[in-house]
Amino acid sequence: MASAGALLGLGSAASHAATAGAAAAEPNPAAADDLFALARLRSYKNMRSSSWDRTGGNADWVVVAPGQTATLLDTKGAGVVTHIWFTINSQDPMHLKNLVLRAWWDDEDAPSIEVPIGDLFGLGLGEYFVYQSQLLAVAPVKALNSYFQMPFATAARITLENQGPAPVRSLYFAIDYVALPALPEGLGRFHAQYRQAAPCKGIVSDGKNLSGKDNYVFLEAAGKGHFVGVTQSVLQNQNGWFGEGDDMIFVDGDALPTINGTGTEDYYNGAWDFGLQAFANQHQGAPYVVDPERIGGRYCMYRWHIESPIAFEKSIKVTIEHGTANDRSDNFYSTAYWYQTEPHAQFPALPAVADRVPKVFSVGGAKGVATPAS
Repeated sequence: MASAGALLGLGSAASHAATAGAAAAEPNPAAADDLFALARLRSYKNMRSSSWDRTGGNADWVVVAPGQTATLLDTKGAGVVTHIWFTINSQDPMHLKNLVLRAWWDDEDAPSIEVPIGDLFGLGLGEYFVYQSQLLAVAPVKALNSYFQMPFATAARITLENQGPAPVRSLYFAIDYVALPALPEGLGRFHAQYRQAAPCKGIVSDGKNLSGKDNYVFLEAAGKGHFVGVTQSVLQNQNGWFGEGDDMIFVDGDALPTINGTGTEDYYNGAWDFGLQAFANQHQGAPYVVDPERIGGRYCMYRWHIESPIAFEKSIKVTIEHGTANDRSDNFYSTAYWYQTEPHAQFPALPAVADRVPKVFSVGGAKGVATPAS
């Protein structure tokens, strides 16, 4: 029994007492962090900016007319945005592409977030679907949620512009943040940037690509920071699997990729074209897969690098091939998410409203002939 007890870690009462005494005298800091993280007392003040009815009634929404910009948060002092929630009632069928969310930290001149609202939440094709991940989630019915931490030292301002043709009849929103006396040192500011290529410019090649030339670019940033992830949506203009494209990430001016992947589904931590089925996990997923490998096929995907954000000291360029060595011409829409010091590099101009609306293009090419543009 003594041998069995030793193997099971059951020891004698005396040994238990000795062990307990040692633990009390010399606590394990790592164990304490794990055990007491939720119990540790906080010293900040919780705040919220929301669309609640200021009369005390139940009209808890705001109307956003075409061409109008609504201010959702405008606060001074230090703090951290911890959660953003929206639900939207609009007769505009493309309101997820036509409403643009922007955010400025610390009275900067240019916004650190500038993204169509659907793309910010991973809905890059203008259609709603339900999914859950660690940083973004869409809940029934049409409830958009972000859990990115967005610190600011002196001020924060968030707006929503209606660039569409119809009013938002009711915009419900809640922006949760904490107010602090000051921020600690060493914090980057949150950024989110939209890009698209509709369609990507497919090229004829020998099937080799070492330099990343002609790749689709998720992000180019200058400064010190770390890349935390991307959402990507694809509308197929050609038949077949669109994703034989490697991710290539260039850090601090490296001429060749610092990080080189093995295929699109591999970058999103799936395999074999995701088995032609949707899935959503905490760090990665393809929660929207419709008519895969066909003209008009639609995919929405995400990848979070929260296990080890990709750090850069001077610059970063995050890219992916569109097909093998960029031989396909499908439509790509993406949002990159990262933290960095300010000032940030100038963002690309947002595409025109009409150009953001997903549609199939007739592109032809070696991978098959597409249908006429619709």
